Amino acid sequence: MGDSSAVEQSLVQGEEVKREEIISQNESQLNGPTLVHYKWWIQMIIYSTLVLSTQAIGTLLGRIYFEKGGNSKWLATLVQTIAFPILIPFLFIKPKKTNKNIEIIKKPSFIIVSSLYTILGLFIAGNCMLYTIGLQYLPVTTYSLICASQLGFNAIFSYFLNKQKFTPYIVNSLVILTISSSLLVLHNDDSSERTNNKTSRQKYIFGFLSTLAASAGYALMLSITQLALQKVFKKESFRLIIEMSTYQSISATMVLLIGLFASGEWKKLVKEMNEYELGKISYVLNLIGTSICWQFYTVGSVGLIFKVSSLFSNVISILGLPVAPVLAVIFLHDKLSGIKVMSMVLAIWGFVSYMYQHYLDDLKDKAEKRGKLVELSEVNNLIERS
Repeated sequence: MGDSSAVEQSLVQGEEVKREEIISQNESQLNGPTLVHYKWWIQMIIYSTLVLSTQAIGTLLGRIYFEKGGNSKWLATLVQTIAFPILIPFLFIKPKKTNKNIEIIKKPSFIIVSSLYTILGLFIAGNCMLYTIGLQYLPVTTYSLICASQLGFNAIFSYFLNKQKFTPYIVNSLVILTISSSLLVLHNDDSSERTNNKTSRQKYIFGFLSTLAASAGYALMLSITQLALQKVFKKESFRLIIEMSTYQSISATMVLLIGLFASGEWKKLVKEMNEYELGKISYVLNLIGTSICWQFYTVGSVGLIFKVSSLFSNVISILGLPVAPVLAVIFLHDKLSGIKVMSMVLAIWGFVSYMYQHYLDDLKDKAEKRGKLVELSEVNNLIERS
């Protein structure tokens, strides 16, 4: 009898412990997601703002550099990666202490990590050079709108490398944004713009193809970055975002420095600065401002890959494309033709379509969480009845 009573008491205690665990889990499901949800949106806003603002300003400053007397492709490319030292202080920020019960993820080997950053650095160096050529030979409006094609490339790479799921709204977004970029084929006949920008037809085509190739390369790099985060690092943290942004920039900077000195363009930089139309101080400030903008753009871009996907990071980048042409029209007196306006409208439409899909996914996620809470409540009721 005593043993039977002890067994019953043990079972009751077990039921109580199980009940407390379910109640605790239930409460965490009710309270936790709200805080996590708000934190996620705050981070998204910060990273998106970095991408949108720095991309527009960096593009505009790059175009001003060439229009006012700058002529070094290697220098214009180098400033897009060389500002990595401003991120180094963030590496000393100590990460928050995590729960000891959480499984510790094994760090990847030094060889794997260094190889990854070297590959990404080479990608960045090559893409930046192609983007620089495009920016030198094309008006800001045309250059920016061609960059929209990178979303289509990103969709293809994301499908094969990142197993990206495509819904009707996402497909609609990609198609519209692709059409937006394709409209520039009609814009190629605008010979007056090429004359005003002192760009020959051959250079215009070269700039067009370079920008298109850079868009494809950048899209591939984003997908590789997402794949690396999933397969190599297998974690998410602000420190890792800074590390990736810093180390891949270091790798790219080393390659571009070699190119700058090997090409001999460094010998002409003093003369270029002295002959710059806006003066020496403006020349230096332009380069500094451009380098800071693109470094923070890298942080924002990698951050968005962390939080959502490489495709979403690219969508935010595409959304910022109309900003640079508008600024170019205001400050550089660039022409804004009807075709460009139509392309901008389509680009915004495509972004709205993508965001609507994200909104539907968010509603679905909340519905699934509510379903789990209902199941937990039912189990809780069964325990109380027993």
